[in-house]
Amino acid sequence: MLSEALSEYICGLKYSDLPEDAAAMAKVAVLDWLGSVLGGSLEEPARMTAAVVREEGGDPQATAIGFDEKTSVTRAALVNGVSCHILELDDLHKSSIMHPAAPIISAAAAMAESRGLSGKEFITGVVAGYEVGIRIAEAITPSHYHYWHTTGTCGTFGAAAAAANIAGLGKEETVNALGNAGSQAAGLWEFLRDGAMTKHLHPGKAAMNGILAVLLARRGFTGAKRILEGEKGYFRAAAATAYPEKATRGLGVEYRILGNSYKIYPSCRHTHGAVDLALKLAEEGLKPDSIEKITVWTYGIARDLVQNPDPTTPFEAKFSLPFCVAGALIHKRLVLDSFTAGELKNPDIRQLMSRCTVEEDPEIDALYPAKWPCRLEVTLKDGRLLKEKSEYPKGDPENPASLEELKQKFKMLASRRWDQDRVDRAGKRVDELEKVEDISILFSV
Repeated sequence: MLSEALSEYICGLKYSDLPEDAAAMAKVAVLDWLGSVLGGSLEEPARMTAAVVREEGGDPQATAIGFDEKTSVTRAALVNGVSCHILELDDLHKSSIMHPAAPIISAAAAMAESRGLSGKEFITGVVAGYEVGIRIAEAITPSHYHYWHTTGTCGTFGAAAAAANIAGLGKEETVNALGNAGSQAAGLWEFLRDGAMTKHLHPGKAAMNGILAVLLARRGFTGAKRILEGEKGYFRAAAATAYPEKATRGLGVEYRILGNSYKIYPSCRHTHGAVDLALKLAEEGLKPDSIEKITVWTYGIARDLVQNPDPTTPFEAKFSLPFCVAGALIHKRLVLDSFTAGELKNPDIRQLMSRCTVEEDPEIDALYPAKWPCRLEVTLKDGRLLKEKSEYPKGDPENPASLEELKQKFKMLASRRWDQDRVDRAGKRVDELEKVEDISILFSV
């Protein structure tokens, strides 16, 4: 059974088992997660979530990061998972179409802090969560992604795996935890039609529900033992086509965390390839007023999700490829301040957006999700046609952002909430995470 095979891996994984590069990548993921949590904690959805948690109360077991408040382990994971996903700068794993850090590290951090565990134990839990959550997502993509937000759904399995490893669950307990995690795994794409805050809730609930499944399992609460491959299990229910073998192929040998991508633009990842190309043309001297028409050729899911020609809120703009491309061409950058109410009304951006269309290319679609490529064609008013092509957006392993770039990203995000001394101390402690005896020091610097 898949749950047994995955549970055996989760329970048996120790820090000493981790390849050096996998452990190092986990630290990069933690740094990126912490910056995203801190940066996002200022935003309204995070403040709302923290307010609800504050009103309900809870034993001070783990930190709601950015609020400098402690609450129960499940509620801390909820707040941090919500905060992490708001700014659209959290990490991504492309073949699973999943943002793993928001649900998985939020669960791992809350569970490890509540138990006073070390950096090594925290790292191990993070890797366990990434390996299990990503593999389950790979087994049901891309058909699952049509209706389901993988970060919320498969993130629940990943959060449970991380929490189970950190809690020291046995194999049978972990099977039960995965079974109950699967029955809580949810998250629908309908929020896009309203620009709703629901998207941010998905990873928070995934983190919370994964921990809940583990806490219940520790007390003997049973769960479905064939939650993935069963006749009425997750694969059949949530995907038109599933590939169960992907859940365990190479498990413990091939580390999915090494395929992680990191975002450098605060917008939906499906926009990033085209933004890279637009910035390249802008830096080469392309003038927006010389453009007659822009066509972005991409894969089908990107066309469906980010073709919005008329975003009405900053959040919707993050899911509008015309807005992101137009903003990049006009300002030669795409940063947090690119997504404001004022920029939404910018007449130059609006005019250029009206000349931009998003089309599906069957050849590009066939490469997805192993690759997230796109092609940008710009027709100029003098009749010339400029063509640019991207196979891997900046931040993919094949086109990586440097460690220094990611450290600067962390500092930029964290400094929205913490003073510079605190930001520097936190960055250093993550860099030396394997030497930390109690990870609570990361959140109380």
